Amino acid sequence: MWRSSGRLPALLLPRCCFALRRKGGDGLFTGRSNGSRLKVAEALLDTTAKGQEIRVQNLPFKIKERHSLEYVRQFPHLRCKTNIFSSLLRIRSEASTAIHSFFKSNGFVHIHTPIITSNDCEGAGELFQIEPASKIAEKRDNTHFFDVPSFLTVSGQLHLEVMTGAFTQVYAFGPTFRAENSQTRRHLAEFYMVEAELAFTESLKDIMEVMETLFKITTSHILSNCPDDVELFHNTVAPGQKERMEQMLKNSFQVLSYTEAIDILQQSTETFKFEPKWGCDLQTEHENCLVRHCGNIPVFVVNYPYDIKPFYARDNQDHPQHTVAAVDLLVPGVGELCGGSLREERLDLLKSRLEEHGLKDTYHWYEELRQFGSVPHGGFGLGFERYLQCILGVENIKDVIPFPRFSHSCLL
Repeated sequence: MWRSSGRLPALLLPRCCFALRRKGGDGLFTGRSNGSRLKVAEALLDTTAKGQEIRVQNLPFKIKERHSLEYVRQFPHLRCKTNIFSSLLRIRSEASTAIHSFFKSNGFVHIHTPIITSNDCEGAGELFQIEPASKIAEKRDNTHFFDVPSFLTVSGQLHLEVMTGAFTQVYAFGPTFRAENSQTRRHLAEFYMVEAELAFTESLKDIMEVMETLFKITTSHILSNCPDDVELFHNTVAPGQKERMEQMLKNSFQVLSYTEAIDILQQSTETFKFEPKWGCDLQTEHENCLVRHCGNIPVFVVNYPYDIKPFYARDNQDHPQHTVAAVDLLVPGVGELCGGSLREERLDLLKSRLEEHGLKDTYHWYEELRQFGSVPHGGFGLGFERYLQCILGVENIKDVIPFPRFSHSCLL
């Protein structure tokens, strides 16, 4: 790619081929002539302005002006040409490579879990339902394409659990979908999840070890392979993020029980919108407070109340509090990055839990996984975009994915 000594902007514009003629020794080109055909990275136009022989086409990005990520977000078809977003895409690519490499080197089998499913793993009801466009247009409600209601997946976890009957360690890395009517900086309708399941584990420590090691190895790989790209973010988007990231890498992640976390929040001098009470789920403001309390080091919160976690979380049978063996990883600037649990492998307790939630018929196949032979197992999911936010210091999740989809917005 040719650039004239400082005359052309560093902003990359569409690649085009022009027949140009060199004029003098100053590196400027005008018109068409014989013998001078160059492929250039900038789209150029002739101009008759005095003393100016070429100029850049009129684009929404101004030369020598730094645009905010929010402004650039308006142009999803053009923002990949900016320095900051092309850096982001290279970092995403290297992070994906590092994640696959980590799991492969540790003996995990990569499973392609389905995008279309009849399961609601989270139980939240925030699903995109799948039907042929013709049926929707004709408003025929009595049949389904798959004979049962089908949805875009919210998680590949249950399908990975199926695979732990054949493989000791499995993982998936792909898109997931949530039909949340939210336009906040934390939510997307389509995002990527890294999910893993481990057989023959009876301890949350095993799962937490995989989470922490995956985080640190992936981040170290990015720093080694994309140092300039990461530096661009740390210098222009999030000053001070480099030091925060170094702290995360060199310190062991801390561990708090849910009960300890609630005690810390209740004794805090901070004012919360949502009162921290035992038995209630942690809000983002609570998560960020806990991370600050731990010196901005990632922290695991373990053993959540039985009533606020999904049916598959393993019952600790620790009355009177009654908790389950679940864990969330909280990180600076983001809050919850990973969520996981031991899975309930005891058939009698699983049946009881499914009956409580009215899911016994829907998840009869899930019971059979235990009925026909199972082992203690557990797993977790990591939000890929939230991970990128954490290491780069990006506030809005829409700025770490190539084509963000969220309520009332599906550009391109």
